[in-house]
Amino acid sequence: MIRAFVAAAILVAPTLAAADVLKVQPVTDDVWAIVGPLEQRSPENLANNATFGLVVTPEGAVLMDPGGSWQGAKALHDTIRTVTDQPVVYVIDTGGQDHRWLGNGYWQAQGATVIAPDAAVEDQQARASMQLTGLAQLIGMALEGTEPSFADVTFSDAHMLEVGGVRFEIVHPAPAHTPGDSFVWVPARDTVFTGDIVYVERILGVGNQSSITHWPDAYLAVEATGAAHVVPGHGGATTMEHARADTYDYLMNLRAQIGALLDEGGDILTAPQVDQTAFSYLKQFDSLAGRNAQTAFQQMEWE
Repeated sequence: MIRAFVAAAILVAPTLAAADVLKVQPVTDDVWAIVGPLEQRSPENLANNATFGLVVTPEGAVLMDPGGSWQGAKALHDTIRTVTDQPVVYVIDTGGQDHRWLGNGYWQAQGATVIAPDAAVEDQQARASMQLTGLAQLIGMALEGTEPSFADVTFSDAHMLEVGGVRFEIVHPAPAHTPGDSFVWVPARDTVFTGDIVYVERILGVGNQSSITHWPDAYLAVEATGAAHVVPGHGGATTMEHARADTYDYLMNLRAQIGALLDEGGDILTAPQVDQTAFSYLKQFDSLAGRNAQTAFQQMEWE
């Protein structure tokens, strides 16, 4: 009996600890940002190293992004229960990164409907095996129970959802951090949930799946909402001015620096040396700035 109790405690403890990793930030009426750490995925955060959004309505809650694993989704659910007793009735995948979709199966098992852009689902399907392999190395046994599960409802460019009298405008403006990135505009709450189109506080990542060409346009589509409240993909809820400084200005500086290097006949080996020091205040700058420059060089060569 004692042995069984100890075993149960061991199984429960990691999820509770992971729930503690997520910080609840009130944004406006019935709107919260659930902010994960800015560091790498780990057994402690269960791949929830991102920011998630929550809107509570009289007919249930809408969650922006499901968590990075089955156990990560459960930890996210535990956090949501500290805010509301309303069930999560819809989950919106805002892109193809692991924490934007690998928790889908958990929420579908709770009865939620998952919505995502077609381009995001295509990206998820293409990179699922690679993402699971990477997560196995980063979070180990915490990946147990995680299986690819895709959206119940998909759309091309835009989708309107109304829940409890609140309208959600889901827009896929252009490829950004991933090919299917989208944002969720909630006019009645003057709030936009940006997914990985916007990073604040930490440097964004330009990966092989990213588009240095179209990401600035995706950001400008977010900015065009004029939202007073911005819930980014990474970092705490903020203002559009802060979002522009940490995302758009970074992208435009990187494009300008790499464009000048290409005009000078420079090569990819010198790309990490371009001047990005104005953004050295961002977390993970030393780890990612050089890689961002090389990826931008590879892509901009063919523009």
